[in-house]
Amino acid sequence: MSAEDLEKYEAEAELALYREYRDVVGLFTHVVETERRFYLCNSVDVKVRGDGADVWFDVTMQDAWVWDIYRPARFVKQVRVVTFKDVNVEELAKPELQVPESSSEF
Repeated sequence: MSAEDLEKYEAEAELALYREYRDVVGLFTHVVETERRFYLCNSVDVKVRGDGADVWFDVTMQDAWVWDIYRPARFVKQVRVVTFKDVNVEELAKPELQVPESSSEF
């Protein structure tokens, strides 16, 4: 496999992963970013561990989707991550009202 073939394969895999993300993001309530991965999940618990200068984060997620091109199964029932860098957790906004695009009843 040439370098060009590998580059093309990775670009196609990244695009497929983005499309999957776009399709599943509405199923989740939280976005979690760690130093190595990006997750969507429905439950997240972050615990700060250690003392003084030796601090780390113990992150547990339930019903998660993992942004990882090389992972064959991205849906995971439970994930536990231990990291020494900051963890960013955001709650996803849910639209309160969804208006149908068209209606033949009117």
